[in-house]
Amino acid sequence: MRILYAIQGTGNGHISRARDIIPYLQAKGQVDLLVSGIQSDVDLPYEIKYRFKGLSFIFGKKGGIDLMDTYRKSNLKRLYQEIQSLPVEDYDLVISDFEPVSSWACKLKHKTCIGLSHQSAVINKKSPKPKKTDLIGKAVLHNYAPVDLSYGFHFKQYDKQMFTPVIRSEIRESNPIDAGYYTVYLPAYNDQRILKVLAQVPMVKWQVFSKHTKKEYKVKNVTIQPINNEKFIESLVSCTGMLCGAGFETPAEALFLQKKLMVIPMKGQYEQQCNAAALKEMGVPVIKSLKQKHIGFIEQWIRLDKKISVDFPNETELVINKLVKENYQKSSNSPKVLGQGISTWKQFKHRSFGNILRQLTE
Repeated sequence: MRILYAIQGTGNGHISRARDIIPYLQAKGQVDLLVSGIQSDVDLPYEIKYRFKGLSFIFGKKGGIDLMDTYRKSNLKRLYQEIQSLPVEDYDLVISDFEPVSSWACKLKHKTCIGLSHQSAVINKKSPKPKKTDLIGKAVLHNYAPVDLSYGFHFKQYDKQMFTPVIRSEIRESNPIDAGYYTVYLPAYNDQRILKVLAQVPMVKWQVFSKHTKKEYKVKNVTIQPINNEKFIESLVSCTGMLCGAGFETPAEALFLQKKLMVIPMKGQYEQQCNAAALKEMGVPVIKSLKQKHIGFIEQWIRLDKKISVDFPNETELVINKLVKENYQKSSNSPKVLGQGISTWKQFKHRSFGNILRQLTE
């Protein structure tokens, strides 16, 4: 059996999850890996057959996605060429972790694409949603990397075909301690904005992992250091609490380790708004932004020893067995997609995420 496993390279969560999923897929057959995107800081210790620029969200420095920079760095013509060049028809199974080149290649060539991602769970009607509806955000989630069948990961099993988070082995097998400091990962904020707030909370030490620095430095009680996978794991395992964006993998790992958690969802990022709604239901404190007016909430969080109890069993092998069993024969015998495909550049340009992005920036 030939399997194409396509992974989104924006952010670190997709790559981190893939490191644990790949060995189980390799036990099923020959696995070729595809990675697209330019924003990941975590390496994948496997041979990658296809590397594409794809279509990456670009993190800003004020708490959200920089839509203008994202649009400027996107190239729909190049993306379409990447999609056309990908031989998805050569595979028995095509699995996409919110990866657009493989998803749209399957649409172009009438091939079933199977979603294995957190986003597949987020768009499920039974998953928690924010009170304020974001129609554009929903459209982005549905059109960025469309799939025909979905297997999703979320903080809870809200519906069928939904599973608890994949906790990478380094975290699952660690021995957590409390060394008295707080770990911070807020990639959509620059160092100055983080320092402006956290330096005014001197009661604790902060270890900040930043996308915006290449060397470690310290200001008062705040240490800023570049992102390094091993150092980040070490920091997370030994911290008292985690202050981070409302992504998926990092909050899930913090909860698994029984760390105190506070999240700040990215502005204009519907997926993170949905995650924040789910975490809030679980009792995790959420603040809208990293501003001085929220310092009181951060201090209150530090004073309270509130930890959330979760049950994240190791279901990775179970999920892969289920996915392969339910889809191998179906996919290999009948390559047609369940939905309507695309066949021309004009159709792709009109229906793709890039068109939504263009409208957002006009």
